[in-house]
Amino acid sequence: MMYNMKYILLSSFLFLSSCAFAQNVTGNDDDKTEDIDLPEGMLVSDEELMEDYVNKENLHVIANPAIKDLSYDDSVLVSRLLRIPTTIEMPLNNVTRKFIEQYSNKRKRSVAIMLGSANFYMPIFEEALERYGLPLELKYLPVIESGLRPSATSRVGAAGLWQFMIHTGKRYGLEINTLVDERRDPIKSSDAAARYLKDLYDMFGDWGLAISAYNCGEGNVQKAILRSGNTDHADFWTVYDRLPRETRGYMPAFIAANYIMNYYCDHGINPYEASLPVESDTVVVKAELKFSQIASVCGISMEELRALNPQYRRDIIPMGYALRLPSSAIEQYVTHEVEIATTTPTDGSIRRPVVEDPETWRQTTARNNKRGRNIAAVSTAGAKYHTVRSNETLGSIAQKYHTSVKALQRLNGMGKKTLINAGKAIRVK
Repeated sequence: MMYNMKYILLSSFLFLSSCAFAQNVTGNDDDKTEDIDLPEGMLVSDEELMEDYVNKENLHVIANPAIKDLSYDDSVLVSRLLRIPTTIEMPLNNVTRKFIEQYSNKRKRSVAIMLGSANFYMPIFEEALERYGLPLELKYLPVIESGLRPSATSRVGAAGLWQFMIHTGKRYGLEINTLVDERRDPIKSSDAAARYLKDLYDMFGDWGLAISAYNCGEGNVQKAILRSGNTDHADFWTVYDRLPRETRGYMPAFIAANYIMNYYCDHGINPYEASLPVESDTVVVKAELKFSQIASVCGISMEELRALNPQYRRDIIPMGYALRLPSSAIEQYVTHEVEIATTTPTDGSIRRPVVEDPETWRQTTARNNKRGRNIAAVSTAGAKYHTVRSNETLGSIAQKYHTSVKALQRLNGMGKKTLINAGKAIRVK
């Protein structure tokens, strides 16, 4: 109770004091901003969101739901924010209220669309955050970063759900080359984002500053703290007017995203039905494949393959990489993997021979299956990852997690390779 009273007083103080520095958000009908830029995820149109997520076969049933505009007093909004179980401070003030109004009124259709995909992505985000002991409410950062779209690319080149720039992505072990961009891989990018957020919090000791640094970089936040003259007790609100224009709205938008994803029902918002499968799993491909080869044999659309495997930039999966499929299609793939690998792509092009001797491979696969060494299907249920440190080897990692080198090679589609790079996240369970 004492904590709640302290929090309410803090929220009230911020609400009053915000008038001194938050006049940047105007109160006109267009909700235009003067000194705050909306985050990238809030600039995505409903039509763009609809292309990725909505099950168009059921669109006539759920499109344009009758949503009544519902507004609430500040006391109600403060009470709801306090009920969010988190260690991240989420005060209501003039700025955060404007963002809550954006999501609950003008962008309510976008919220309905994103809620449809949340069932697929949120468990992935939560597992990554839990792995590093971070507040689970950080799972809503991709709402404001990308609109929950792995295909998102910002105007400055950041990509994926978590909007990594190339240099930051590589620093946290994400592979980026002509065929593969792991910034768009939901599982690997979430692990990298959690590690990055942990490093930022360790640096600043305040989640508002850490979240801001995620948006504009550590250097810009450090400069804002120095310019504010409050180096000992700095937080987001004390350095607010010293932050870059695009970052001033970032923490308020994050608070608003947490609010609306928890209280959408109170604003009459109904989730749309997403086209993403409820359950999916991965297989490690034994030969370079094109999406069209998989689609023609397994009866899966190219659109669904791209939605489940957004990290492959040219619809090509290199040998030894993971392919995500609906759980219902895993058996079909494993049963027909040789046929898939030897099927001519529908565009008629093959970059290189996918299988030099199909019959030999078929016999080898059958022999491995008989011996219980089929490495085709690799489940991600309950997966656990380890970030490789300097001087670590597969052997030392296997010993640490009470497993074997062969098991690690199988889980990570490494074949017989033993080379691992520092900073790379590998699966250990």
